[in-house]
Order: sequence, then structure tokens, then C-alpha cells
Amino acid sequence: MKEQKPGNIKEWIFPFLFVFCAGWAIWHAPAYILDLWPHDDTTSLTVQITEIHKRKDVTPNLPGVFGVADVVDWAALILMPFIFYFGVKSLVPAQMEFQLYSRIDKIAMFVGRIVMILIISMTSVMLYEVFVRYALEKPTLWANELTLWIGGFVFMLSGVYAMQQRSHIRIFILYDVMPRWLQHICDIIWVVLLWFFAICLVFGSYKQVFINKFYKWQTFGTAFDPPIPATIQPLILIVICLIAMQALLNLIADWGRDPSELIEKDLVDQEELEAIKKSVGAS
Repeated sequence: MKEQKPGNIKEWIFPFLFVFCAGWAIWHAPAYILDLWPHDDTTSLTVQITEIHKRKDVTPNLPGVFGVADVVDWAALILMPFIFYFGVKSLVPAQMEFQLYSRIDKIAMFVGRIVMILIISMTSVMLYEVFVRYALEKPTLWANELTLWIGGFVFMLSGVYAMQQRSHIRIFILYDVMPRWLQHICDIIWVVLLWFFAICLVFGSYKQVFINKFYKWQTFGTAFDPPIPATIQPLILIVICLIAMQALLNLIADWGRDPSELIEKDLVDQEELEAIKKSVGAS
């Protein structure tokens, strides 16, 4: 079988499909809340979320399958884990990425591909807004807040990828002069501290986040009214848990390795460099 190279079409299709399905599911989350987690308060809160769903529903003419959510809503939700699985399976690490990866590390690497699509989407929204605002003099009511919303996802999800790539900020002045056994102790201490912080954060705020923000589907309160509080705050807790788990995986994977193996000696992607040279006609 011919070995795939980084940047094949699958590495674009699967992240794009996942972002599309996830975006659809998030936008229609009030329908899932009404169907799967109905509120005890059948007067005010249920009516409020129902009104949000009716106002934001992209396919209002489709009937619900089991209640409020229609067939497209359920299809997007069901397809997400399958797309994620095949996206992870088809992933080919780039030359400039951390090469000492395991199969489970590909999950974080695929998250990095999702972030790539989100950055492209965010940039496209910004360019569109610049065009309609200054060329057509018809600014939108949604571009700025959509950019802010996507930027929050990019900022948070990038942390998972950065942890797997060992590209987060680290200071080695004292660490490098320590014997290996003392380095192991330092590694254990910082992973324990990270897990302690993650547990405290989740334990201390999960009720505020998931009950008051997500379950009540708190929105931004503007003309576009995106559910930024209802999505970004739960994402913070989810991402800190993913980062803590990835840190533990890194600790286990790097335990028997020489520290010099974990330092990237060549941060230049040679394939990309050659492509740039060809594009400018350099030899």
C-alpha cells in the first residue's frame, strides 16, 4: 500500500465535516435539551428555550423525530463520532510535528486539524465582513460575534494540541542541569499539580457552568445572540480535562526517553520549504 503524505485530501475533508456537524449540533442544541433533558419548569424556562430554538432553527419546516430535534439535527449529532474516528484513523503527521506519537496521541493531533479548519473559517468570516462593510457598505450584525465565538474555540482547543506536541511554554534553565531521577520527580509534580487544578476547577464550577449556562442555554444577548456563554464555559472544563489527560499520557510516554529526544532539532518543514522554493523559482 502506498504511504500517504501529510496534507492529503482526507485530512481536509474529515475536519471540515466534523466542524460542520459540530457547528450544526451546537447551533441546534436547544432542540436536544428539550428532547433529552426536559426542564421541570414547564412555564418560563422551557418556553424561553423553545423560543430560542424556533428563532435559530435552520430547518424550521422539518418535523421533529422524537420531539423537537429533526432528522438533520440527529444526523449531525450521530455522524460526529464516526467522522472523528475516521479522521483520527486517516491522519498522517506532518514532518514538522512531534514524531514520537502513539495511536492515542492522534486524537489530539486531529483536534489540531479541527483548529486549522476553525482558523480558516474565522478568517473567512473576517474577510467577508471587511468586504461587505467597506466595499458594499452593508455591515453584518453577526460577523464580529461569530469571529469572537470561533476564536474562543480556537484558543481552547489549541491547548490540547499544544500539550500533545510539547509546544507549550517551558523553562529549562534548572530542569536541564538536574539528574534524570530529579527530572522525573519534577515531571510527576507538575502533572499532579495540573490534575489538582483540573479537578478543583471542574468540581468548583460544573454546576454553575452546566446548569446555569448550558442547561439554560444562556446566549450573548445581542442582535445575533450566539450562545457564547452556554458553549465556551463548558468547553473550558472539557478542555482542561483533556489537557490533564494528555499531560499524563505524555508523562508515561516520555518516562524512558532521553530528554534530547523531546527537543525538536529541526522546526522547519522541509516539504513545505521545497514547495515555497518551487513557487518562487528558487533552486
